[in-house]
Amino acid sequence: MSRLAQTDGLTEIQREILATVRDFVDKEILPVATELEHRDEYPSQIVEGLKELGVFGLMIPEEYGGLGESLLTYALCVEEIARGWMSVSGIINTHFIVAYLLKQHGTEEQKDHFLPRMAAGEVRGAFSMSEPALGSDVSSITSKGVRDGDDFLLTGQKMWLTNGGTSSLVAVLCRTDEGLSPADAAAKPHRSMTTFLVEKEPGFGEVRPGLTIPGKIEKMGYKGVDTTELIMDGLRIPADRVLGGRTGRGFYQMMDGVEVGRVNVAARGCGVAQRAFELGVSYAQQRHTFGKPIAQHQAIQFKLAEMGTKVEAAHAMMVNAARKKDAGQRNDLEAGMAKYLASEYCKEVVEDAFRIHGGYGFSKEYEIERLYREAPMLLIGEGTAEIQKMIIGRRLLEEYRFQG
Repeated sequence: MSRLAQTDGLTEIQREILATVRDFVDKEILPVATELEHRDEYPSQIVEGLKELGVFGLMIPEEYGGLGESLLTYALCVEEIARGWMSVSGIINTHFIVAYLLKQHGTEEQKDHFLPRMAAGEVRGAFSMSEPALGSDVSSITSKGVRDGDDFLLTGQKMWLTNGGTSSLVAVLCRTDEGLSPADAAAKPHRSMTTFLVEKEPGFGEVRPGLTIPGKIEKMGYKGVDTTELIMDGLRIPADRVLGGRTGRGFYQMMDGVEVGRVNVAARGCGVAQRAFELGVSYAQQRHTFGKPIAQHQAIQFKLAEMGTKVEAAHAMMVNAARKKDAGQRNDLEAGMAKYLASEYCKEVVEDAFRIHGGYGFSKEYEIERLYREAPMLLIGEGTAEIQKMIIGRRLLEEYRFQG
């Protein structure tokens, strides 16, 4: 283990899990990540290995076949996996959020039906809020679910669906407006949303009647994992696949999931930044200029000092946010701060490592080139930096309300 980004107070079981995941990353992910990323190839063998390790069931309770671990354990594992290849952590993240939504909000029948197979990695999850005309403005979604007897008919278009093709269960947020007058639905849009559990076949095209996954969206980075649209045209979903069995709770359910998802994104930023630091500090000791390793030049030492401090600070904030959620406390402020800081610091640490590599950093032969294209996704995933600052600012004003 490196000197940086250590976590005090872990149990023996947590340390064993992390050591196992780190060993897997070093042996099974790092040696092949850049080659697979350049080919934009789904890492099937890596995913199978993670299934065998039990990572897909890490936070699923033991009674459903999972390991029943904490958010902190999960976040630290994500940090390690992102250190190897961030796309792999994305494959796990969406699955984890759907499992979390089921664990926290699902009916007993829904938990019994999905969670054991999710823990085994047989059913893999994705979740869908964004639409083509909006991103973080979730309250303005237009996808609709209309009651039709014992079913709902879903219509609309979703965007930026991670694992859209490879998943077999998608949690989809739609507007239902059941029990609300048109005036109430317009005035309180958050109360008119419902999360539907949509089962489908993996793949592209029409994956079930009324549901189409058109194909992969080509991206500058975050390759290997498929990012897609999702088009619903009269998609029939039984009422017992409304998450929690009640309409109108979807917005609050999804925001709960996104809150833990932001801890996950912070963990990914920490992992990518750690890897960038490792690459930078290693290269600086191998590359010679003016008769000595560039690590002995003060300018490079200053960069390494700043990079190491940012890695350590981001890790500490991520751990704090995870521990608050595990303690049952409200953590939207801490999760927003951790996601914002970790993603910004990740971008800066990656760029400094890129600069240390000089011209070689621009070459596809060097791993830092891949990290340089991956880091920007963290600035926009699970809510942009600007959205995080809005959340942070509002929460700080709540905490420090002027008492004049």
